[in-house]
Amino acid sequence: MFKFYNTLSRTVEEFHPNEEGKVSMYTCGPTVYHFAHIGNIRTYIMQDVLLKSLEYAGYDVKRVMNITDVGHLASDADTGEDKMVAGAKREHKTVMEIAKFYTDAFFKDFDAVGNKRPDVVEPATNCIPEFIHMVETLLEKGYAYLAGGNVYFDTSKLEDYYVFSSSVEKEALEVGVRDDVEEDTNKKNKTDFVLWFTKSKFEDQALKWDSPWGVGYPGWHIECSCISMKHLGEYIDIHCGGVDNIFPHHTNEIAQSEAYLGHKWCNYWFHSNHLNDQSGKMSKSKGAILTVSVLQEKGYDPLVYRFFCLQSHYRKPLVFSYENLDNAVVAYNKIVKRVSELKAEGTVDESVKTEFENKFREAVSNDLNTSMAVTILYDALKADTNDATKLAIIESFDRVLSLDLIGHAKALSEAGTSVDSEFEAFINDAIARRAEAKKAKDFATADAIRDELLAKGVEIKDTREGVVWKLV
Repeated sequence: MFKFYNTLSRTVEEFHPNEEGKVSMYTCGPTVYHFAHIGNIRTYIMQDVLLKSLEYAGYDVKRVMNITDVGHLASDADTGEDKMVAGAKREHKTVMEIAKFYTDAFFKDFDAVGNKRPDVVEPATNCIPEFIHMVETLLEKGYAYLAGGNVYFDTSKLEDYYVFSSSVEKEALEVGVRDDVEEDTNKKNKTDFVLWFTKSKFEDQALKWDSPWGVGYPGWHIECSCISMKHLGEYIDIHCGGVDNIFPHHTNEIAQSEAYLGHKWCNYWFHSNHLNDQSGKMSKSKGAILTVSVLQEKGYDPLVYRFFCLQSHYRKPLVFSYENLDNAVVAYNKIVKRVSELKAEGTVDESVKTEFENKFREAVSNDLNTSMAVTILYDALKADTNDATKLAIIESFDRVLSLDLIGHAKALSEAGTSVDSEFEAFINDAIARRAEAKKAKDFATADAIRDELLAKGVEIKDTREGVVWKLV
């Protein structure tokens, strides 16, 4: 039994796909006007765990992700400047240059934390004919209207627009809508949203296309509906995103998709919570953006960040600090050290391996209990069985955890570890002190620590996987 929290029903539900044994999964991708910060990447890590957990449970998963390269305005409620245009102005580049650069940067960090690329990645600008067709159909069905040159979805035509919300939350959302900074006087209802722009905010729009309503560009919400249907059909099993996507983005997706199709569109909605720092939710609007690549530059292995995320539940806010990440470094390195001591000798005890796999599968199938899955990993390392069995279990678990434990253990062994525990503790402490010095931009101290280690016969090297050392 595989179950996880369905935001649509507000309960943990047993999962039943539309087609037995197969899962269609859609992921809201990045708006590529800037770097993805580590909070964004946390969301993609947990979606990756969902995908791999479903595969571990025996499902065949097809995953589709969009790339937003047009139409996402500064406010998710269709106000402000197009984020892509703003990014292009900021960097004195074209919108397409911005889109290419930040798409590449996104996937560099996406890959670095052990994520599996989606089967289909589709930029919004590839699908303009599909967007226009959906808008035409919604107009024909009476769910949309023209006003001020733009095309709007009419939310008053729905029995229940606030599909994700309780009555208390509906009231709060309605207040939020009323308090919107820029009131669009073309809208019949405060909750109506743009399907296609022409006149509104059109002067600075770099990307524009001919349409039956004039030259213009699509609204943000329509792209996920169309890209999903293009690659997954009229019924999808799981739609993923962050909690900030729930309203209005995913609410609007359901409204337009089910009005267009005439039936229920998606059965399960999977949302990950925020990553917070000491000042609250991570946001691009705060200024400096902390990315996975920046963590790498500071000497942190991206897979340690993944391990840090796996130690918490995806539905809980997670607080990031360098102290918390350093604790994850210590824990991760201890696991790698323990794995490096295992010898691939003997025959795998299949009964023990199966027993641990069943425990692990139960944990990840129970609303992605990744902290329990990590605990079961520790239990496997301590189990009363031979090393060959332990290595086989670790390799099996890593199909979901994706921490490259065996690869890192091999690298550690090759670096040389023939020292006593006291000297090893000294080396690890020196490496930690050097990382702190580098973080504080105290490079003189960092260099002095490197020289101190070298004087004791230990050479350290900064790699993409973190700091490694060897005896010289």
